[in-house]
Amino acid sequence: VQLQASGGGLVKAGDSLRLACTASGGRILSSWILGWFRQAPGKEREFLAHIRWSSGSTFYEDSVKGRFTISKQNAKNTVYLQMNNLKPEDTAVYYCATTTSSWRAAKSPTRYNHWGQGTQVTVSS
Repeated sequence: VQLQASGGGLVKAGDSLRLACTASGGRILSSWILGWFRQAPGKEREFLAHIRWSSGSTFYEDSVKGRFTISKQNAKNTVYLQMNNLKPEDTAVYYCATTTSSWRAAKSPTRYNHWGQGTQVTVSS
C-alpha cells in the first residue's frame, strides 16, 4: 500500500487547512490504525492523532486536541486531518502512516510501517 499525503500549503495564522492521506495499491485493512505526524526542522517527528479504520475511534495528542480533527472516508480510502486556528508553531512537514500496533502504542512513530511522502504546511504570523 502506498500513502499519498496532500493539502499542505502556505497559510496565515488563524487559517484552516485540511490534509488528506489516500491509500493506493491495496486496501486499508480494518485492523489498521492510521496516524498523522509532523516534523519541524531540527525536531523529532511528533504524533498528532490516529484513527482506527474499522471503528473510526480517534485519539489526539493533547497539544492539538480541540484544533485538529482526524476523520476517514472509507469509500475513498482516505484519512483527513482538519486543522483549524493554525499557528506559526504548526509549521512542519506533515506525514500520514499506518500501523497494526496496539491502540496504546500507536503514538510512537516507530510502530508505523507504511509512510506517505509528507506535505509541507507553513503558517505565517
